[in-house]
Amino acid sequence: MTTRILPAVGDPDTARSLITLLSRLPGSEPMRSVPDSVTLLDTLAALSHESVAGLPEVVIIHERIGPLPALELIREVALRFPAVGVVLVSADPTAGLYSAAMDAGARGLAGLPLSFEELSTRLAAAAQWAAGMRRHLGLGDSPGTGPGGRLVTVSGAKGGVGATLLATQLALAAQGSAPAEGRGVVLVDLDLLSGDVGSFFDVQFRRSLADLAGIGDISPQVLAEAVFTHRTGLSMLIAPAEGERGEDVTDTTARHLLTAVRARYDTVIVDCGSQMNAATAAAVELADTALLVTTPDVIAVRAVNRMVRMWDRLQIRKAEGVVTVVNRLSRSSAIQPQLIARITGTQVARQPVPANFRELQEAQDAGRIQDLDAKGPVRRAMWALATELGLAAPQPAGGGGGSRRKGRRG
Repeated sequence: MTTRILPAVGDPDTARSLITLLSRLPGSEPMRSVPDSVTLLDTLAALSHESVAGLPEVVIIHERIGPLPALELIREVALRFPAVGVVLVSADPTAGLYSAAMDAGARGLAGLPLSFEELSTRLAAAAQWAAGMRRHLGLGDSPGTGPGGRLVTVSGAKGGVGATLLATQLALAAQGSAPAEGRGVVLVDLDLLSGDVGSFFDVQFRRSLADLAGIGDISPQVLAEAVFTHRTGLSMLIAPAEGERGEDVTDTTARHLLTAVRARYDTVIVDCGSQMNAATAAAVELADTALLVTTPDVIAVRAVNRMVRMWDRLQIRKAEGVVTVVNRLSRSSAIQPQLIARITGTQVARQPVPANFRELQEAQDAGRIQDLDAKGPVRRAMWALATELGLAAPQPAGGGGGSRRKGRRG
């Protein structure tokens, strides 16, 4: 996908340097720079006259733009053109300016002089946000065609509904269908306080995603050092063993991390747990597909309602942009998927997951979740859901998972 970028820079020399840098970014299409705030707003209005799709995905605003001050201009662009991501560039990118820019509606702040890595990260995050907004407005591409790899979040409506189990099986199904020439699949454990992905696979690794906190530019090498490669071929970013380290992973960290991961992998599955924080909120906002797992009982369905209403109030994601997955469903369940769809206003996945704890117990207790019986109803349902979501090809009866590779342990 090509990202159209419109620079708004008053100084001609700075504008030329910025366009030269932008032209080096893969997939970017820099537009002719505009010299002031009036021209910028007029240009955006003209581009949006026939269709919002005619707008650039990203606008870069220099701090010394005029006559309208930069923060006021950002606020005006955000209000009039909400499907455009705005990045502010400044010679003094302080925490205070970052906060003010975000409050005004910017999607990123980059420091001057601009570096290739930082600019790439900020623009990718802004472009992802713009793509998500356009999907919500019915203007986006089909699922999975946004910038970089496809991002799917899995959140639990409440604790104990099976979100982590589902995340592991979706990731394994996607890995099992991944083409040999592709970039693979990564499972990210963003349940920072009590993530169990490592336990499900019996993984002990010296690195965690908390080690990436505070790193402004996550290079492929830095990312590779934090990733564990399981013998199935599935890559993993593990939650920190010390839960308190999860506090280091802010929304900004999460955005940087997920931007870097999407640039490296074709499919990114994120286990967000059941407790919303700034990092998981950022993940859900950036996601191409946001799943919310529930069980067919009153307490869990009420929790779905609370979660989607909170996401809506915080402008993270609207209810109609959420896919609810019903876990542990049986014919005797008083609450069926159709009723959940009516109550919550969300889409409900066509493929529910049946209740069968006996099938899961041995593999979960042994930390070999990849060894679930391929003929078991729970495993078959979760892999069928992966097919429904476009993450995996249909599996033959009794079909197995992905390739086998020896994992790295630290």
